[in-house]
Amino acid sequence: MQIKSRLNELISNALESLDIDGGSVQVTEAGKPEFGDYQYNGVMAIAKKYKRNPRELATQLLQAIVLSDMVESMEVAGPGFINIRLSSQWLAQKASAALADERLGVERDEEPYRVVVDYSSPNMAKQMHVGHLRSTIIGDTIANLLSFLGHEVIRQNHIGDWGTQFGMLIAYLEELGEGSEGTLRDLEQFYKEAKERFDEDDAFANKAREYVVKLQGGDIHCIHLWEKFIDKSLGHCEEVYGRLGIGLTREDVKAESSYNDDLPEVIGELDEKGLLQESRGAKCVFIEGDENPLIVQKGDGGYLYATTDLAAIRFRASVLKARRISYVVDARQSAHFRQVFAVALKAGFVTEDVKLEHISFGMMLGKNGKPFKTREGGTVKLIELLDEAVERARAAITQREKFSEDELQKVAEIVGIGAVKYADLSINRESNYIFDWDRMLSLDGNTSLYLQYAYARISSILRKSGEGVSAEISLSDELERRMALKLLQLEDVLRAAARDAMPHYIASYLYELTTLFMKFYENNPILRADVPPEVRAGRLALASLTAETIKRALGLMGIGVLQRL
Repeated sequence: MQIKSRLNELISNALESLDIDGGSVQVTEAGKPEFGDYQYNGVMAIAKKYKRNPRELATQLLQAIVLSDMVESMEVAGPGFINIRLSSQWLAQKASAALADERLGVERDEEPYRVVVDYSSPNMAKQMHVGHLRSTIIGDTIANLLSFLGHEVIRQNHIGDWGTQFGMLIAYLEELGEGSEGTLRDLEQFYKEAKERFDEDDAFANKAREYVVKLQGGDIHCIHLWEKFIDKSLGHCEEVYGRLGIGLTREDVKAESSYNDDLPEVIGELDEKGLLQESRGAKCVFIEGDENPLIVQKGDGGYLYATTDLAAIRFRASVLKARRISYVVDARQSAHFRQVFAVALKAGFVTEDVKLEHISFGMMLGKNGKPFKTREGGTVKLIELLDEAVERARAAITQREKFSEDELQKVAEIVGIGAVKYADLSINRESNYIFDWDRMLSLDGNTSLYLQYAYARISSILRKSGEGVSAEISLSDELERRMALKLLQLEDVLRAAARDAMPHYIASYLYELTTLFMKFYENNPILRADVPPEVRAGRLALASLTAETIKRALGLMGIGVLQRL
């Protein structure tokens, strides 16, 4: 249910009937219940433009609005604010319809488009670490969300599988000989050992450099060793994705190496359009307003990340026909993507109607305010972080309720990994955040455990009721009415989160909804014997819709729920 867009349309039509240009009409949720459900505060700006008294203009606007069955009342407040209260009957009807709908009343976009979401992008030379966490879970949430809203989403895992370091790694793999695959179980250790050989042995280092050239030239032997290494590394990534509940598969992999044959064509097209200039032997594209150019080919003929990124944009726009191309990469790459996008547009790799966006994010920090590390100062492996999350969740759960061993492990996986993901997704992605085990596994505040506990509580209520849930929701008091209103705001929240690529909108909404439900549950008894049957049925229906909303929204974030906790 797109409540805001319907209200915006009512006001826009009224302004048009008065021959007034109101620009983009935007209603907002009322700050306090006594001000109604929504407010329109744009009259003051319009009055200033037309040199009118704002309160008089607001009154005239109200008279011109053709009220629909969704609006109970509109009134002018203060110097020209318009307070809007929705009809309780309409809220009950729409909430009932949402409960009966598997999509909870959320409509698919009327104008769907094809979108590429580039996320995770681990370096195949090493194991995934905490530095990959944010891109992976933010990107997956955005992909899930856009898909749910009806868009055709193409997930792209732009893995780093090319470059100088792979000459070193395949040379070391060859040196170890047949049957050495077992050493690849710990990729981090394998990389460390290979690097030591490279730094200490000139002959090995020269061989590694030679293998880079051979690899790039298509040498069969080097390609074979490289493929063996990449296969093992991808297997590790799949293990991490499986634990995280991430929707990436091998079919979604579009590696750096896959663009290798396209790179000369990219350089050629840039040259044809007169965009290339030489600077210190390198081929560059200068961008207006930028002091430093975008280097696309080194003096020795080698290519750079920028060249590969241009090739990827070219492929995604021309072959995949994407209208929105989203890169979920940390904020430190902002300047890089700004330049790449500008060059891609100048070169005609994309047209003006294709949206290129860098979905940036901040850093994960330790309690000391510095980048999150092990106690020894090393990089935290992602699989080890997830293992610790499960163990901590297991300990917390054991203190509250007895489970069988199998149940405990399953519950701990859902709670622990959900806690890690939600702690990240609940924060504005552009901000850094402190990684804090105690906070993320707390029952207090905006945590996944708080939401999962609410879901489990509602599930318990529904089980104890011993009756089916009626699809008809009736609203017997103001608190129930507020519950229905909040539940019907789901679509507006999801669309805003998709538009701005801000998963924390969903988390904030869920926390508000759950907090309101807890208040509702305390003040509006459901199963007590003296509750009239029709009131009981309506409250059970509201509780059921709340549970389904929590489940759906957490599911879009890749977080599971539990019937019992």
